[in-house]
Amino acid sequence: MSSISYEMKGHVAHVILNRPEAMNAFNYDMLKELEEVIEGIRIQKDIRVVTFKGAGEKSFSVGADLKERKTLSDQEVKRNIYKIGEVFSKIEQLPQPTIAIINGYAFGGGMELALACDFRIASTEALMGLTETSLAIIPGAGGTQRLPRLVGEAKAMELILTAQRLSASEAKECGLVTKVAPGYEIEETIDIFISLLLKNGPIALQQAKFAIKEGMKADLQTGLQIERKAYELTIPTEDRLEALQAFAEKRRPSFKGK
Repeated sequence: MSSISYEMKGHVAHVILNRPEAMNAFNYDMLKELEEVIEGIRIQKDIRVVTFKGAGEKSFSVGADLKERKTLSDQEVKRNIYKIGEVFSKIEQLPQPTIAIINGYAFGGGMELALACDFRIASTEALMGLTETSLAIIPGAGGTQRLPRLVGEAKAMELILTAQRLSASEAKECGLVTKVAPGYEIEETIDIFISLLLKNGPIALQQAKFAIKEGMKADLQTGLQIERKAYELTIPTEDRLEALQAFAEKRRPSFKGK
């Protein structure tokens, strides 16, 4: 059975981590499967939003498969660390907006996958954290870099060095998650959030994401130049003309991603 499930619904790609018997922990084969799916999503113009979710009721992902890790040589561990970092960077670099649906435990590499996404929506029952230091290692798939960029250096230092596990409400309080909802409302919350994204121009969404992410890596003046170039790419689009026409006709625009 495949350890990654993937389905399209309308303009939304749903990626499911499908090892519920192992709390959706990542082994090497699963990482390779996930990488293939991500590379396919990147080039599909019909996909406007991507979600990531863990199969089952208990876990988004608990990170690396420690049963596998016990059997690996030092070189194989290095191989796995390189691969998980590479795959999560590819997720971060997807042009489409990405949402991690944290429906249970999100520890270690599972939390790092969520951090590679643009948004994180958690059920009230979720628990999450970068817990690697409790295993005498450190976050190795972007956690030490993405978490401080999200919540600030001091808070990230606290969370990583104490290996603290956060409730969904605690994670929301420190800016780690975007939205929190009870389990019975999580699907509706996700659908509403996705609809807020889909009503906007898909090219504009991608260019705005690019400008924000690339601009944050640069000084302000360079960031402003990145923004200007990203804006210019939206000018010749059919969607921009459709938005102007819809405004004049007092109707909702119908965007084609062109």
